[in-house]
Parts: sequence; structure tokens; C-alpha cells
Amino acid sequence: MVFSSLFFIFLFLPISLLLYYSVSSLKWKNGILILSSLVFYAWGEPVWVVLLLFSSIVDYFHGRIVEKYYGKWQSKMALMSSVIVNIGLLALFKYSGMVVESFDMLFGTTTEYRSFSLPIGISFYTFQTISYVVDVYRGEVKAQQSFWKFLMFVSLFHQLVAGPIVRYKDIAQEIEERNLTIEKFGIGGRRFIIGLAKKVIFANTAGALASHFLDGGLMELSMGGHWLGMILFGLQIYYDFSGYSDMAIGLGHMFGFTYQENFRYPYTAQSVTDFWRRWHISLGSFFRDYVYIPLGGNRRFYLRNLFVVWFLTGLWHGASWNFVLWGLYYGLWIASEKQLERAFPFLKLPKAIKYVYMLIVTTIGWTLFYFEDLSQGILYMKGFIQINNIWDTATELVLVNNIWFLLLACIGVTPWIKRLAEKTDTALSRSTFSTVYNIVVYPVSLTIIFVVTFIVLMGQTYNPFLYFRF
Repeated sequence: MVFSSLFFIFLFLPISLLLYYSVSSLKWKNGILILSSLVFYAWGEPVWVVLLLFSSIVDYFHGRIVEKYYGKWQSKMALMSSVIVNIGLLALFKYSGMVVESFDMLFGTTTEYRSFSLPIGISFYTFQTISYVVDVYRGEVKAQQSFWKFLMFVSLFHQLVAGPIVRYKDIAQEIEERNLTIEKFGIGGRRFIIGLAKKVIFANTAGALASHFLDGGLMELSMGGHWLGMILFGLQIYYDFSGYSDMAIGLGHMFGFTYQENFRYPYTAQSVTDFWRRWHISLGSFFRDYVYIPLGGNRRFYLRNLFVVWFLTGLWHGASWNFVLWGLYYGLWIASEKQLERAFPFLKLPKAIKYVYMLIVTTIGWTLFYFEDLSQGILYMKGFIQINNIWDTATELVLVNNIWFLLLACIGVTPWIKRLAEKTDTALSRSTFSTVYNIVVYPVSLTIIFVVTFIVLMGQTYNPFLYFRF
């Protein structure tokens, strides 16, 4: 089940909210959240609920043991056991096929092996439960004494299948006591509608346009077609994932939870390093706090630590070598930026040059991300610099026919619209029209956005969600 489906919007979500707010006891609210989350997760493949429950049971008891024997060898053994079990499950279900295929390719053998289907969201909830046990081990949070509350944390459908990666310590207080207000619900509803619009109107449209360039005959594409196709994919994956994160954060607010931001306008960055401080923030902070810093951070062997993190970042995104190369590609650029900063601390390039450089690097990077067949990816990248076929009529038609969409999509990746909306909101709420604005204009504006999104969704046949594959 996806947030951008009509079934979720008009049936599952209203019923879940109605049941949740029909009871006053927090215990019953938690029970309804657990039930609705398990139904949500089981909608596609019910069998994987067993794996989710197993993972929850394992880390619930590991957390209790770690706390009980805090500072003793038993605590360290429990931590190691938790990490081994979680990483083992992730490796078995996500990477076993890749290992077998790589072995066969390396040694020229043919192994009969039927790989597992990938349980949706396993990469996300595995990292959440690992971070919980590690934080208990570090003494940063108390172990949860109630299994049902811990299960609710793991299974919350708002962020279960595609993030953001929510750490237990960030919502520990809200698990015990939640502040449910009309204002918070309204903020959540607005965030959900905005995220839905980003997904349905922008991500799906950009994806449909990108497929004309990326899934057709690559040899026939001009240089302009190669660049436009990958720029469209870059827009698609941004609006797809940031839109889903917005919807998850909005749903959290509607049910009384506050999740951390996951995107901060990454396409306005002026370096590759800054881009990754703004993109999928919850994943970046996870690797920083649980891998990079424990390895030594910037204090010792920082280049080694950096490449370990980016190898794992690439591998986390998919069981294919193109993702590993994609991660190492960014590791190389970020390491180069750090080395240049150390060697030439006085070097200050114009912002425009830094911005163009960041866009070029990330656009080329998406090529490695998109094509799991490396030969296809290399062929596509060669098209970025072909000078014998710079432009073609088909590319021009796509550009001209969708120029207003492209302009609006490009503006939407900047904070300009948000800043304009905030200034308008502040000005009108303080004016003599504040009552009319709050009661009529503001709700009507959101309703219009929702209705337009609904109309577009009704007419679409292309409605994938890219990060489900991870």
C-alpha cells in the first residue's frame, strides 16, 4: 500500500484516524496504531509481517539485556548479538542473490539459487532497531519495558516502508505521552497534502517524461536528450522521496508524533558535501553517528572512514554493484572536496560556479543510480559528451511542450515558494483580513491543491514509488 493510492487516502487513513480518535486511552490508541500498521504492512505480502515481528522481539529483549547488564560484558555481547542478527537478516533477504551472482561471475560457475523477494522496508526498520539497541548501550535512552510500545515504534506505518529513519530516542517521550491538538493535526494535514502533490503532480510527471529518454534506444539520443532525461530523473527521485517524507512527517503530526526533517532543499547546495547534508538526512546522520564517528570520524583515518561509509551507503540502496559504485563515486568527490579545503583554505569560488559543479556531479551520479546494468550506464554517460549529435527534434518537442512544468518543478526544489507562502501567511494573518484568511482562504487553498492532486491521480497510470525497492 502506498500513500498516494486512492485506497489509502479515502479508506485506510480515514478509518485509522476515526478509530484512533474515537478512544481516549493512550493504551487503546497504541493498540489501534499497532493493528493499523500491521495491516498496512501486510497489504502487499502478509508473510513478511512475521519477519517484522521477529525483528521486534529480538531487539526488544536485546535492549532489555543491554540495560540490565549495563557496563558489563553481557551488555556488550547483547549489543554484538543484536547487530549480527539484524545485519544477518538484511544480508540474507537483500544481498544473498548479489553474493551468489558475483561469485558465479568471478569464478565462471553457475549456481542454482532462488533469491528471496525483498521484504518492503527492511532496510529502514533494521536501521531503526539497531540504533535503538546501540543508544541503550551508550546510555542515551532507557530500554522500553513494554513490548507493545516497542512494536508500535518499529511498525508505525507513517514511516515504516520508506522512512525517514526514526530513532527511538527522538520519539521516546511521545510513545509514553502524546500531545494531540487541532493545530498539530492541521499542520500534519497540510504537510501530507503538500507531500502528496509533490509525489503525484511532480514526481510522476517527471518520471513519465524521463522514461522516454532512459528506457528507449540510447544510441538514438542526442547529447541534449541524455542531459534532459537524467535531469528529469533527478527531479523525479527528489519529488518522489521528499514527497513521501513530507507525507510521513504529516501523518506523524496527525497521530501525535514529531519526526525529523529528511530533506532540506538539496538542489540548492553549492558542493557535493553540502548536497548530502541536505538529502536523506536521516540516513546520513545514521551513518555519521553509528559508523563514521565510531571508526574515528575526522580524528584518525578519516579518508578510510569516509569510503567505508559511502561503500555502505551505496550498498544500502540496493543489492547491485551499480549502487556500490554510486556510493564510492560520491565518496571520491566528497574526499576530494575535503582535501582541497585542507590544501587551499583560502580558495573561494563564485557561488554560480559551485552550484553548476554540484548539479553536474549529481546529474552524472544519478546515471549510476538508475542503470543497474553498468554497460548501459556507461553507454548513457558517454552520451553526455557526444559532440556529433548535440540536439534533436524529439528532445526539443519534450522541452517545449513541458516548459512550464519544468520551470515550476525547478522552482519547487528551491525554498522560494515556501518563503513566499510564509511571508504571505504572516502578512495576511496580521491584517484586518486575518479571520477571513484563517477560516476561508487558507483551507480553500489547501482544498484546491488536494482536488487538483486527486484529479491528476485519477488520470495517471504511472504511479511508482522508487524507494520501495530499497
